[in-house]
Amino acid sequence: MTAPLFQPYDLAGTPLHNRIAMAPMTRARNPGCVANELTAQYYRQRASAGLIVSEGTPVSPQGQGYIDVPGIWSQEQVAGWRQVTDAVHGAQGTIFAQLWHVGRMSHSSLQPDGGQPVSASARPVAHDPRSFAFVYRDDGSRGPADPTPPRALRTDEVPGIVNDFVRGAENAIAAGFDGIELHAANGYLFEQFLNPLTNDRQDGYGGSLANRARLILDTVDAMTARIGAHRVGVRLAPNSQVFDMPAYAENEASYLYLAQELGKRGLAYVHLNDNYLHGAPAIGEAFLQAFKRAYGGTVILAGGMTRERALRLVDDGIIDIAAFGQPFIANPDLVERLQADVALTTPDRATYYGGGREGYLDYPVAS
Repeated sequence: MTAPLFQPYDLAGTPLHNRIAMAPMTRARNPGCVANELTAQYYRQRASAGLIVSEGTPVSPQGQGYIDVPGIWSQEQVAGWRQVTDAVHGAQGTIFAQLWHVGRMSHSSLQPDGGQPVSASARPVAHDPRSFAFVYRDDGSRGPADPTPPRALRTDEVPGIVNDFVRGAENAIAAGFDGIELHAANGYLFEQFLNPLTNDRQDGYGGSLANRARLILDTVDAMTARIGAHRVGVRLAPNSQVFDMPAYAENEASYLYLAQELGKRGLAYVHLNDNYLHGAPAIGEAFLQAFKRAYGGTVILAGGMTRERALRLVDDGIIDIAAFGQPFIANPDLVERLQADVALTTPDRATYYGGGREGYLDYPVAS
């Protein structure tokens, strides 16, 4: 009998061939911030995934934190992404666009008119070699740089962020995506608002948990009103401490509140990203079960996923879809390898970001 992981799945009316997702991964191979033919080939190679979630695609120039990432605010970018969605659909795949705003995780060289990045507050990112914006330097070279200290968004500016995501969602559908994923994880803008230690606001977006979660929920509501709840997913990262996200006592309670609120909205899914802490999972299975009970809909889990873990978690009903990230880089036929229990190729980290075909399109399928 075929394991549930490899069986078809109904994602809020969108049929998936299996319960394996390709997690979003920045690859920084799009000069001019426009998806290109190489990008189309890359995703087409991996279209046997039940669901592909695209690399993060900024909804505005202000939302950009890395060079050469494909955006989705212009018609040129919509046309670029159309190449990708056509390629994936031509291979009978399904693809959602991950919509992104990095908030304070940016650099003035990437911001409009060289301005400051924006965030919930003016708290800068602490210096850490793992917390960087990837920029072009003054001499034209590429490389990491400490994020520029941000300024706090004015209250009257916050609705503009929501509008940028609504435009991004509309552009994604125009580009042929099957849906969108709101990136509210991994230390970027929405998590900067949610975390009480990075949000010291005194307005309606700060203080109480309901206020700190307001930007996420307002954005979800505005996008679902425009493109339909069945086309909207949300990515969250409970207990994450990446990019100087400080731990706080009510973290899990905050995410269970979000689970309940998002569960009222009939979304396509919630995608949890497990950012491991000190080599151990940041999201325990007891919390996973509590989250799924509170949410009530489709739950995807990414982070340190293995074949054995995916099979067990889906079999036990703890999650509905297992997402794999780095294994998809070096194994374009990952679904087939997992099903046949074939050894996986190890990706070359030196070719993760930037460049051309090498480390992008040249990984072979299993013989």
